[in-house]
Amino acid sequence: MLMLAEAVTPQTMLGNIIVASGAFIILLVLLKKFAWKNITDMFEKRADKISSDIDEAEKARDKAEQLAKKRETQLASSRTEAATIVQNAKDSAAKSRQNMITDAEEEVKRKKEKANTDIEQERTEALASVKGDVAELSLQIASKILNKELTTDAHQDIIDSFVRKLGESDEAR
Repeated sequence: MLMLAEAVTPQTMLGNIIVASGAFIILLVLLKKFAWKNITDMFEKRADKISSDIDEAEKARDKAEQLAKKRETQLASSRTEAATIVQNAKDSAAKSRQNMITDAEEEVKRKKEKANTDIEQERTEALASVKGDVAELSLQIASKILNKELTTDAHQDIIDSFVRKLGESDEAR
Protein backbone atom coordinates (compact mmCIF):
# COMPACT_ATOMS: atom_id res chain seq x y z
CA MET A 1 0.00 0.00 0.00
CA LEU A 2 2.78 2.24 0.70
CA MET A 3 3.94 1.65 -2.76
CA LEU A 4 0.63 2.62 -4.16
CA ALA A 5 0.78 5.97 -2.42
CA GLU A 6 4.27 6.52 -3.81
CA ALA A 7 3.06 5.65 -7.24
CA VAL A 8 0.48 8.39 -7.05
CA THR A 9 2.13 11.53 -8.12
CA PRO A 10 1.26 15.04 -7.10
CA GLN A 11 -0.26 15.63 -10.50
CA THR A 12 -2.64 12.76 -10.05
CA MET A 13 -3.66 14.12 -6.72
CA LEU A 14 -4.30 17.48 -8.23
CA GLY A 15 -6.31 15.86 -10.99
CA ASN A 16 -8.34 13.92 -8.41
CA ILE A 17 -9.07 17.12 -6.50
CA ILE A 18 -10.15 18.86 -9.70
CA VAL A 19 -12.39 15.96 -10.70
CA ALA A 20 -13.91 15.72 -7.21
CA SER A 21 -14.42 19.50 -7.10
CA GLY A 22 -15.96 19.48 -10.56
CA ALA A 23 -18.26 16.61 -9.61
CA PHE A 24 -19.26 18.49 -6.45
CA ILE A 25 -19.98 21.66 -8.44
CA ILE A 26 -22.00 19.69 -10.99
CA LEU A 27 -23.87 18.06 -8.14
CA LEU A 28 -24.61 21.52 -6.67
CA VAL A 29 -25.80 22.83 -10.05
CA LEU A 30 -28.04 19.80 -10.57
CA LEU A 31 -29.38 20.14 -7.02
CA LYS A 32 -30.03 23.84 -7.63
CA LYS A 33 -31.79 23.20 -10.91
CA PHE A 34 -33.91 20.15 -9.98
CA ALA A 35 -34.13 19.74 -6.19
CA TRP A 36 -33.39 23.11 -4.56
CA LYS A 37 -36.93 24.42 -5.07
CA ASN A 38 -38.42 21.24 -3.61
CA ILE A 39 -36.01 21.38 -0.65
CA THR A 40 -36.75 25.05 0.06
CA ASP A 41 -40.52 24.42 -0.35
CA MET A 42 -40.24 21.55 2.07
CA PHE A 43 -38.36 23.77 4.59
CA GLU A 44 -40.92 26.56 4.13
CA LYS A 45 -43.80 24.14 4.65
CA ARG A 46 -42.07 22.79 7.73
CA ALA A 47 -41.51 26.34 9.03
CA ASP A 48 -45.16 27.26 8.28
CA LYS A 49 -46.37 24.11 10.04
CA ILE A 50 -44.21 24.85 13.08
CA SER A 51 -45.44 28.44 13.09
CA SER A 52 -49.09 27.40 12.83
CA ASP A 53 -48.59 24.76 15.54
CA ILE A 54 -47.12 27.45 17.81
CA ASP A 55 -50.05 29.77 17.03
CA GLU A 56 -52.56 26.99 17.74
CA ALA A 57 -50.76 26.14 20.97
CA GLU A 58 -50.94 29.80 22.04
CA LYS A 59 -54.64 29.93 21.17
CA ALA A 60 -55.25 26.72 23.10
CA ARG A 61 -53.32 28.10 26.08
CA ASP A 62 -55.31 31.35 25.96
CA LYS A 63 -58.55 29.39 25.73
CA ALA A 64 -57.50 27.20 28.65
CA GLU A 65 -56.69 30.30 30.71
CA GLN A 66 -60.09 31.78 29.86
CA LEU A 67 -61.82 28.54 30.83
CA ALA A 68 -59.85 28.43 34.09
CA LYS A 69 -60.89 32.02 34.90
CA LYS A 70 -64.50 31.21 33.99
CA ARG A 71 -64.44 28.13 36.22
CA GLU A 72 -62.94 30.13 39.09
CA THR A 73 -65.67 32.74 38.67
CA GLN A 74 -68.34 30.03 38.62
CA LEU A 75 -66.77 28.37 41.65
CA ALA A 76 -66.77 31.66 43.55
CA SER A 77 -70.38 32.22 42.50
CA SER A 78 -71.30 28.70 43.61
CA ARG A 79 -69.61 29.25 46.98
CA THR A 80 -71.49 32.52 47.44
CA GLU A 81 -74.75 30.84 46.46
CA ALA A 82 -74.08 27.95 48.82
CA ALA A 83 -73.33 30.37 51.66
CA THR A 84 -76.58 32.21 50.90
CA ILE A 85 -78.54 28.96 50.89
CA VAL A 86 -76.98 27.91 54.20
CA GLN A 87 -77.72 31.33 55.74
CA ASN A 88 -81.31 31.20 54.46
CA ALA A 89 -81.71 27.72 55.95
CA LYS A 90 -80.35 28.94 59.29
CA ASP A 91 -82.67 31.95 59.23
CA SER A 92 -85.63 29.75 58.31
CA ALA A 93 -84.79 27.32 61.10
CA ALA A 94 -84.51 30.18 63.59
CA LYS A 95 -87.88 31.55 62.47
CA SER A 96 -89.47 28.11 62.68
CA ARG A 97 -88.01 27.60 66.14
CA GLN A 98 -89.25 31.01 67.27
CA ASN A 99 -92.70 30.31 65.80
CA MET A 100 -92.81 26.95 67.59
CA ILE A 101 -91.82 28.61 70.88
CA THR A 102 -94.42 31.36 70.39
CA ASP A 103 -97.11 28.80 69.52
CA ALA A 104 -96.20 26.71 72.55
CA GLU A 105 -96.28 29.77 74.81
CA GLU A 106 -99.69 30.77 73.40
CA GLU A 107 -100.98 27.23 73.90
CA VAL A 108 -99.73 27.23 77.50
CA LYS A 109 -101.35 30.63 78.04
CA ARG A 110 -104.69 29.42 76.59
CA LYS A 111 -104.61 26.27 78.69
CA LYS A 112 -103.73 28.27 81.79
CA GLU A 113 -106.60 30.69 81.12
CA LYS A 114 -108.97 27.77 80.50
CA ALA A 115 -107.78 26.10 83.70
CA ASN A 116 -108.29 29.36 85.62
CA THR A 117 -111.76 29.73 84.08
CA ASP A 118 -112.58 26.10 84.91
CA ILE A 119 -111.30 26.59 88.47
CA GLU A 120 -113.35 29.76 88.87
CA GLN A 121 -116.43 28.01 87.47
CA GLU A 122 -115.92 25.01 89.75
CA ARG A 123 -115.41 27.38 92.69
CA THR A 124 -118.61 29.25 91.82
CA GLU A 125 -120.53 25.98 91.45
CA ALA A 126 -119.10 24.65 94.72
CA LEU A 127 -119.92 27.91 96.47
CA ALA A 128 -123.48 27.83 95.13
CA SER A 129 -123.83 24.22 96.22
CA VAL A 130 -122.47 25.04 99.66
CA LYS A 131 -124.75 28.08 99.86
CA GLY A 132 -127.75 25.91 99.05
CA ASP A 133 -126.70 23.31 101.59
CA VAL A 134 -126.01 25.94 104.25
CA ALA A 135 -129.31 27.66 103.55
CA GLU A 136 -131.19 24.43 103.98
CA LEU A 137 -129.30 23.57 107.14
CA SER A 138 -129.85 27.01 108.60
CA LEU A 139 -133.54 26.75 107.90
CA GLN A 140 -133.69 23.44 109.65
CA ILE A 141 -131.71 24.80 112.60
CA ALA A 142 -133.76 27.96 112.71
CA SER A 143 -137.02 26.10 112.56
CA LYS A 144 -135.91 23.79 115.31
CA ILE A 145 -134.79 26.75 117.41
CA LEU A 146 -137.91 28.66 116.84
CA ASN A 147 -140.09 25.60 116.65
CA LYS A 148 -142.08 27.13 114.02
CA GLU A 149 -142.25 27.19 110.30
CA LEU A 150 -140.86 30.28 108.61
CA THR A 151 -142.72 32.06 105.87
CA THR A 152 -141.26 32.13 102.38
CA ASP A 153 -140.26 35.80 102.64
CA ALA A 154 -138.57 35.28 106.00
CA HIS A 155 -136.88 32.20 104.64
CA GLN A 156 -135.53 34.14 101.63
CA ASP A 157 -134.26 36.97 103.88
CA ILE A 158 -132.34 34.54 106.08
CA ILE A 159 -130.76 32.84 103.02
CA ASP A 160 -129.74 36.12 101.43
CA SER A 161 -128.23 37.35 104.67
CA PHE A 162 -126.27 34.15 105.15
CA VAL A 163 -125.05 34.12 101.54
CA ARG A 164 -123.86 37.74 101.82
CA LYS A 165 -121.93 36.91 104.95
CA LEU A 166 -120.47 33.80 103.34
CA GLY A 167 -119.47 35.78 100.20
CA GLU A 168 -117.82 38.47 102.34
CA SER A 169 -115.78 35.90 104.21
CA ASP A 170 -114.64 34.30 100.87
CA GLU A 171 -113.61 37.65 99.48
CA ALA A 172 -111.63 38.45 102.61
CA ARG A 173 -109.49 35.38 102.03
